[in-house]
Amino acid sequence: MIKCVIKYLFIVVAAIFLFSCSNTNSKPLIKFSGDSSSIIIKNIDEASLLQVKNAFKENPDSLNLVSVLLTPNDQDSLQIEKPIKGAFNVSGDSVIFKPAAPFVRGKSYLIESFIGVNYADARKLLTNGIKHNLQPQQQILTR
Repeated sequence: MIKCVIKYLFIVVAAIFLFSCSNTNSKPLIKFSGDSSSIIIKNIDEASLLQVKNAFKENPDSLNLVSVLLTPNDQDSLQIEKPIKGAFNVSGDSVIFKPAAPFVRGKSYLIESFIGVNYADARKLLTNGIKHNLQPQQQILTR
């Protein structure tokens, strides 16, 4: 009886420890700049920021960790998301996307980011929520 209680107590303490060790800085924040001329991804943890800087050094023209897509309107006959061309810049703890053409007022943009995305954390392990591939952080911004 005592062995069983100790065993379950250990399991509960281990589960609490795993949940408490999760990253408190949840996902990076994705938003428009103040004048809506660029998209800013901030609140990036140090490990992910290092990964972004290394990817940026290898190929500064394209950053495969983030994609910006123009979402179609309800009236569009082809429901295809169009990629937006632009340049990425790493500034401090933020990644800034500056489009080649200005963002259009009233249009919605889908931002998919693999920055700071984990394959599995303690919560997903315990709740059996692991998927077979990485799921990007998605954010829809409307100008």
